[in-house]
Amino acid sequence: MSPRFSHFLAVDWSGAKGVRQKGIALALARADGGPPVLGTPPDPKGWARSDVLALLRDLPGATLVGLDLGIGLPFADAGAFFPGWDASPADARALWALIDTLCAADPNLEAGGFVTHAQASRYFRHGQGVQGDRFLLPGAATREGRFRVAEAAQRAQGVRPVSNFNLVGAAQVGKSSLTGMRMLHRLAGKVPVWPVDPLPEQGSVVTEIYTSVAARLGGVKGAATKIRSFEALNDALDLLGSPPVRGSGAIDDHSSDALLTAAWLRRVHTNDDLWHPPGLTVEVERTEGWTFGAL
Repeated sequence: MSPRFSHFLAVDWSGAKGVRQKGIALALARADGGPPVLGTPPDPKGWARSDVLALLRDLPGATLVGLDLGIGLPFADAGAFFPGWDASPADARALWALIDTLCAADPNLEAGGFVTHAQASRYFRHGQGVQGDRFLLPGAATREGRFRVAEAAQRAQGVRPVSNFNLVGAAQVGKSSLTGMRMLHRLAGKVPVWPVDPLPEQGSVVTEIYTSVAARLGGVKGAATKIRSFEALNDALDLLGSPPVRGSGAIDDHSSDALLTAAWLRRVHTNDDLWHPPGLTVEVERTEGWTFGAL
């Protein structure tokens, strides 16, 4: 792909309850250079998910947006998101709509109405030793839950994604993904979401990212991919060809994730292979989506 984006926005997302989230961080890198810059939330208490939705509806220039959440659920492994449930949606956009409908009474784009729904709840792990009777497929080879095709590709790259049907543990992304899908449903008609929507020739695009993949390219080694100091962050940014950010000492990992991933998007977005990974079939595009950077 030839360079066409003017801005690169990385969003470290949160599925926690409440109006404002300390776990949400946004960072912007400009195509014309300079260090990535953290976004300032409109309230000192932090970003609200509704703030991010409003921002994504009014993006500057041609912005490539990376959301650190799952834009879909596993489908390919069973031919359905929710095998055995007659209301199981046929594709990703119908999934987003179903989640938003069942969560209509939940404030702040929360997803409690979905994970407690009599049928939907059967497919999730809700706590240590507490999981629905359909969390695992019959004859499952692992107790970790179901994974998308993109997540299998991530594992082959040396990172360890957690099933989006898992709602427990520090590494879980299930709640983040479900709240994010509510937001994506409300973005319909405003900005395309790749690869559920085709990549347009111009304008802004939203895609899924996994910050651990960006950290790997930034030289972060070992099982842990979180960066918690300005010094380590700037070492990683240097490997991505980015100028350093100002600061020293400790930095929270939400901010470092966003800053590093914004620079990573700027660095790699012209790599055609990342837009055409071998596992991304037409069926996967319309159902599970993909993680940008997964090969």
